[in-house]
Amino acid sequence: MCTGLRKGARTAILALMLLPAQSAGADRPGDFDYWLLALSWTPAWCEAEGDGRGDDRCSEGSGWGWTLHGLWPQHETGWPEFCHSHLPDPSRSQTAAMADIMGSAGLAWHQWRKHGRCSGMEATAYFEASRAAWHRWPVPETLSPDGMPAGLDGGAVIDRMQAALPDLPAEAITPICRGRALREIRLCLDRDMQPRQCGADVVARGCPPGPLVQQPLR
Repeated sequence: MCTGLRKGARTAILALMLLPAQSAGADRPGDFDYWLLALSWTPAWCEAEGDGRGDDRCSEGSGWGWTLHGLWPQHETGWPEFCHSHLPDPSRSQTAAMADIMGSAGLAWHQWRKHGRCSGMEATAYFEASRAAWHRWPVPETLSPDGMPAGLDGGAVIDRMQAALPDLPAEAITPICRGRALREIRLCLDRDMQPRQCGADVVARGCPPGPLVQQPLR
């Protein structure tokens, strides 16, 4: 009976042990069911996080309102993230070019690492799709502090999105809050970028019942 492994077998086993751990259900680029377009109200983000970071977008007079948080691949339940991809990462100029709608090149880079790699798209195509979705489904002026009366609830936010974008059904829209402060509006789109019903896990993260507040522009 052999009491040990041959040198070649031991070497092969060691090589396998050194490979990145990846379960059978690990996230794979391009393997997702639909898109989630996350639109962020910058003053609410500043109140929660940005002020503590000293972010320039949170300074008085900066004027940052609605921005693109990201375009995220979604499963029917849950979502892929930080996928391993053979595609090259974007250049600094590519991420910097997204700052006009995302607020910073750093956010664009983070969104690529966490979500873009899971899209199965090259960085150029992913950012082009993100920008196209941002322009196709803009947040209307009626959802800025000057146009949004105090005391509106999540249903009223959905109504105002639909009034401005008649092709957008209510089931494709999920307002997101921190406490009662409106922080984001998330739109669910199919893989052809057409509106579709949001998954139950997306809806579950929505705003609580009752009147909402909106942080003023800086």
